[in-house]
Amino acid sequence: MHLNIACAQTAPRKAEVARNLDEVVEIILQCESELVDLVVFPEASLSGYFLEGGVFEASLTGEQLTKELASRLSGKLKRPIDAVIGFYEREEGSLYNSAAYFELSAEGAFLKQTYRKFFLPTYGVFDEERFVSRGLDLGIVETRFGKVGLLICEDIWHSILPLLLAVHGCQLIVVPSASPGRGFSGETVANLARYQRLLTAVSEEHGVFCANCQLCGFEGGKGFVGGSMIIDPMGKRMAESPVAEPHLLITDIDLSMIELARAQSPLISDLRSTWSRMKELVEESPN
Repeated sequence: MHLNIACAQTAPRKAEVARNLDEVVEIILQCESELVDLVVFPEASLSGYFLEGGVFEASLTGEQLTKELASRLSGKLKRPIDAVIGFYEREEGSLYNSAAYFELSAEGAFLKQTYRKFFLPTYGVFDEERFVSRGLDLGIVETRFGKVGLLICEDIWHSILPLLLAVHGCQLIVVPSASPGRGFSGETVANLARYQRLLTAVSEEHGVFCANCQLCGFEGGKGFVGGSMIIDPMGKRMAESPVAEPHLLITDIDLSMIELARAQSPLISDLRSTWSRMKELVEESPN
């Protein structure tokens, strides 16, 4: 099965949710015309990332976001397209850094699932845990393409979450991110090089595709790195966006590659065969 996937590397206007939603819809329509099956937007793509105390004003409930998308897309879609949209979510008195998986068609917008960021960086330039709550569930979405796993930015830096997604049968791991550029002494921006290593390692170990969509532009003097990328199950970088500028990255992926990758390197099979013991070891580990 082939899947045409797009990473929409955007530079949203800070806290201007309505204008950013308009841009998201324009990109969705462009992707539909280019026969894209799934388009991924960055972390916090509706508001920008560094909002701090302004998160509440720029947040939406899942129901509000669904209605806004449906009204903007009404009568415009001629074929189905799925979308992953990073946004600040408001739900039952709590705020979250979330990614929503939508199924979009002429019939309307259907919110399939919302994933809430698990690991909230609160160090260096980051202060997330002061302003949003931590998610506690895995982001596993049953889609028309098979199981898709959702992570957000820092989540991919902790190997346990992609491991769990792979064990649960995800074939594609989608990672919306907003990563300010850090470390400029080498040939590649240091945090972008780290993403390249992390995503390659996840794909190679678990035999999955990875799609990382990065924010770009500037907020408060901090420049987001860009460099969105799609990695195949062999760990090969199939396509990547330029650094620091808006870009629409479109790539066709062949999901049958997963079976070949796992046959050549059956690490996920080995892991599943010892999974009951692995769970015991987790329970035995100190808190």
